[in-house]
Amino acid sequence: MRLAPAILSCFWFLSVTCAASGQDLVSANMEIFREKVKADKKLLIAGNLALTESEAEKFWPLYEDYQKELDRLNRRLEALIKTYAQAYRAGTLDDSTARELVQQAVAIGKDEVALDEKYIRRLDGTIPTIEMARYIQMENKIRALIKYEISAGIPLIE
Repeated sequence: MRLAPAILSCFWFLSVTCAASGQDLVSANMEIFREKVKADKKLLIAGNLALTESEAEKFWPLYEDYQKELDRLNRRLEALIKTYAQAYRAGTLDDSTARELVQQAVAIGKDEVALDEKYIRRLDGTIPTIEMARYIQMENKIRALIKYEISAGIPLIE
């Protein structure tokens, strides 16, 4: 599974664009970025799963549902990061704001685990267990790379 170049190049482009652009351009680029990652990710998943036509018919609708729910979590995380960035840049990050940000981050993490559990249950029995495990591995690897790239650009609280 070779995913780093395709997906991470999108992150590099986005981070450079965000650093040098106004908010409107950042929002437009974020949508382009999301669509590119979705397409690359789907190709990556399809290329690494060995599904029969019947299994694929069951898998892909669940995949799309999962991606929609994951996108909602990602947008919450994006909003959280924006809130942190604004407070950090403005120098207004106090104990109360830090506590709220931590609580939101933990809630997003819990919701991410609950989402995984929900879709593991839904996938169980619809595709072979080995393929389900491979899919979950790919999702986890992709998300780990994404989280790494995001965290690399977020400064520690001073």
